Amino acid sequence: MKKFSSIFAIVLVCFLSSCAGTYVVRERPADVIYSRPAPPFQGAVWISGNWIWMNGRYVWREGHWDRRRDGYRWHEGHWEASHGGWRWRPGHWERF
Repeated sequence: MKKFSSIFAIVLVCFLSSCAGTYVVRERPADVIYSRPAPPFQGAVWISGNWIWMNGRYVWREGHWDRRRDGYRWHEGHWEASHGGWRWRPGHWERF
């Protein structure tokens, strides 16, 4: 019984992690074009807009200005080809 519980737990974790955040669509949404507002303060970093998965489709969320993080750089999100379709890779802060 203990062995079955361990195997079940591993399968459940793999299933849940494969469902988290990666959705593939046949056609990528059109690029969103908008004007970026002026920075609200000195040294502000533009955090580009982001596609989020909502109600079975990708929905655009506008970008915003944020404070610079010491030792980090912002990498913009991008579309990448995947399994006969497209998936969104969100932007993120990366240590340098």
